[in-house]
Amino acid sequence: MIADRIAATTLVASIGSFSYHGDAGPALTGVQVAAAPGRLTAVLGGSGSGKSTLGRLLGAWLLGGRDGSLAGSLQLKVAGDPASSHPLLFTGTTDDPRIDPGAWARHVGYVPQDAASMLSAVRGTVAEELAFSLENRGVPRPDMVRTVADIARRTGLDGLLQRDPATLSGGELRRLAVGCAVVDGPGVLVLDEPLESLDQAGIRTVVELIHAELARGTAVVVLSQHADALTRAAERWLVLKDGEATAAGLPGRILQGGALAESGVVIRAAEPGLGPEPPSVLTLPIAEAAGGTAAGGTTAVGTAPVGTIAALELADVAFGFGAGQPATADSLLLHDVDLQVMPGEIVAVTGPNGAGKSTLLRLLNGLYRPLRGDVRVSGESIAGVPTGLVARRLGLLFQHPHDQLFERTAMREVLFGLDQLFGNGAQERATAALAAVGLGDSGSAHPHELPASGQRLLALATVLAREPSVLALDEPTVALDAHGLELLTATVSAAAGRGAAVVMVTHDLGFAKAHAHRLLRLDGGRLRPH
Repeated sequence: MIADRIAATTLVASIGSFSYHGDAGPALTGVQVAAAPGRLTAVLGGSGSGKSTLGRLLGAWLLGGRDGSLAGSLQLKVAGDPASSHPLLFTGTTDDPRIDPGAWARHVGYVPQDAASMLSAVRGTVAEELAFSLENRGVPRPDMVRTVADIARRTGLDGLLQRDPATLSGGELRRLAVGCAVVDGPGVLVLDEPLESLDQAGIRTVVELIHAELARGTAVVVLSQHADALTRAAERWLVLKDGEATAAGLPGRILQGGALAESGVVIRAAEPGLGPEPPSVLTLPIAEAAGGTAAGGTTAVGTAPVGTIAALELADVAFGFGAGQPATADSLLLHDVDLQVMPGEIVAVTGPNGAGKSTLLRLLNGLYRPLRGDVRVSGESIAGVPTGLVARRLGLLFQHPHDQLFERTAMREVLFGLDQLFGNGAQERATAALAAVGLGDSGSAHPHELPASGQRLLALATVLAREPSVLALDEPTVALDAHGLELLTATVSAAAGRGAAVVMVTHDLGFAKAHAHRLLRLDGGRLRPH
């Protein structure tokens, strides 16, 4: 098992500039960061600030020469290793030093914002994924088994060790990625948005793990667009905007200035609770729903005014993944699900990781079909209706935007299929949808060259352009900074205002309370008022 204490390791980066190949300007300029043993450093910034680029450089996922032009220095100082006392100097020329990513990863554990990209994708179970790097290092099997069991316990995955990683929820995948980063006992941890997609129990688990690593002497760097309870515990903040540092120093001092708001960082309440609180920047109103009530009210699930046709209705829906197996209550992921959502109503669904929230949304547009029960859109059953036809009336925003982005430019992405629905008006609709999500100047950009927030907003634009009668949004706030959250709020409000029903699955309880008419909880396979 990993030793209680590790070799003291310091990571120092001085990035004069870093430019991706083909870009007109640098992604980072004049950024310096030092991660010391047992210290927590937070790098804060909004969308496009360069924090994820910095994280990839620190984790050796981006290499000067191979991925872009780097000028500056990187240094890993490992206690007891005299060879580590000299920094690697980069000038952007062909004779720059070359980093061995495998050797670097032995000392620096890195978790990217897209947690799934951290995984090997060649292992069949969670246990095998956790053991992957240990196997590569030739760790004796008894030690490997003990270490995997220990990491699984610390990440809350001990009950999922035999699950296929491909079947995990977004929050479970993130905890697995964190586990894979710490399993080798690196001296430095670099974590990009480590709390995204986590339920409250998952947040507590990851925060406790981070503080345990700090106590063991690990240097930890957290990259985030949230000034929340975790980042407020850092000894030092570095704030980025447009690839440059706009503030650095003690969190309390920076909170008193305007650098966070300018950068788009979401400022959470300072209460000691680990979960996110409603961000103070969101003040846009939502439309009044027909028959809806404010979140936290006592309206029963499925209540609707007499004579009004529900925009979306689920009646006695049950679903499970055990094909060919008897459909018992114990084998079903969802059972006895009843729900009505009225035109203009915004309903938020919360619940623990793995409860089936994303599965529920896939049932709405026919990607999954219920084992029993019925799903109706605007009063018509979707049973037997091809998913492509259902999508005309029910637009689904996936939890992972890259699952629905496939075109060469953002404009082509939004235009795809629009001409069949709106003929000559397709171009105007696509342009308006891009402008609504703040991407009016990015129509020629490749979707996968956009930052994570841009990809999510682009995927939202592809849904909005069709003006469906129902919007189903899976974790719509993930990766969005304060500016992105304002755009999301405005577009959801506008959709509800024109009469669309909105169902959003989210772990952002603050956002849900602030912007939904009803708040429901999915747990134990059933929907209940929160």
